[in-house]
Amino acid sequence: MTLRLSGNRLAGCIPESLLAPLGNGEIFAIELPICGAPLPLPIPIAPRFTEQCSNGVAVPDPASNPGLVSDCATLLASKDALEGASYNPKRERDLNWSADIGISRWQGVRVENNRVYQVRLARRSLNGAIPPELGNLSNLDKLWLNNNRLTGTIPSELSNLANLRELWLGNNQLTGVIPPDLSNLPNLTELDLRHNQLTGEIPPDLGNLASLEELMLLNNQLTGTIPPELGNLADIDNLHLDNNRLTGEIPPELGNLPYLDTLNLSSNQLTGEIPPELGNSDNLRMLRLYNNQLTGRIPPELGNPSTRLLWLELHNNQLTGEIPPKLGKLVNLLDLHLQDNQLTGEIPPELGNLSNLENLRLDNNQLTGFIPGELGNIPNLAELRLSGNRLAGCIPLSLRALLSGEEIALIGLPICAATA
Repeated sequence: MTLRLSGNRLAGCIPESLLAPLGNGEIFAIELPICGAPLPLPIPIAPRFTEQCSNGVAVPDPASNPGLVSDCATLLASKDALEGASYNPKRERDLNWSADIGISRWQGVRVENNRVYQVRLARRSLNGAIPPELGNLSNLDKLWLNNNRLTGTIPSELSNLANLRELWLGNNQLTGVIPPDLSNLPNLTELDLRHNQLTGEIPPDLGNLASLEELMLLNNQLTGTIPPELGNLADIDNLHLDNNRLTGEIPPELGNLPYLDTLNLSSNQLTGEIPPELGNSDNLRMLRLYNNQLTGRIPPELGNPSTRLLWLELHNNQLTGEIPPKLGKLVNLLDLHLQDNQLTGEIPPELGNLSNLENLRLDNNQLTGFIPGELGNIPNLAELRLSGNRLAGCIPLSLRALLSGEEIALIGLPICAATA
């Protein structure tokens, strides 16, 4: 019996009863975990590293600190893989990890309660790979390997770090998929995988990370749809999925996140309408959905006056209909970018109530009617773009100082005459 399921958008896990008919190649192509599969086993460490860490120098009183001896051996076993084959041992920034130096003095290593508590190696020019042995550091709270030149895949063994709160692997050259096993990190608050070359889909299992506050997956090559399970991240405040190749619609479940501060889904290939549920997020300050293929109307619910919205950027989509006058209730708004859509109707004079607005971009739509003089009431407005529409009448005198000579020419309307 042969079974083929790859090339779809399946979620969940692979039932154990299907392992035989699928085969290893198809299991790998489906990119889902096996149901009920145990966590990866700890990586065995060569005895020589344990012997080195038991010399009484690297770990004081090793007989009384077996856990720290184990952590020391794990790091020694990981050093060469992290540094990479072309690492220059004479460079000042090389890791000083050695059995001849006390582990509490090792660069990037913090020890607390006789265990390795943090490994912080950001911006150290590491050009190796992430060693799976790091998954043995059972007391680890922070693992920072960001801003290096690490290659290879993210080891699933990192899912054994049950106490980990921060996993920063961004700004490297990592490839492969996001391991679904990372969803087994119950205390994880920050997962930063930005600016790599990761592929495949966002694992729906990440929605199980109940403590997660930041999910940074921007600037990768991720495909597939945004899992609605991310709407279960009740503590999330920063969700960045921008600059990938994501398709499908924006899950309305993302509007259920009570602490969401930033939602950036820009520069993907998202389609469908903007969910009105996004207006439910009272703590939302930044909503960036630009550079997609979104259609339909701008939901009036985005003008929820109880939100703290500062940046609303919906430009370069295929949005239609009128600009909701309710957006004029977003009194904290700094930037309103609606340009390069297919919006129709008149410019709502209510936008003149946006007393903190600094940038207003409505250019390159199909707006009609007169330019409301109320826009001149916005005290801090520094940029105003209205060209590329079908406006009529004249340009209010109150807006003349806000518009460059080029913009006035592009609008193609005269300046209104001064009234006596």
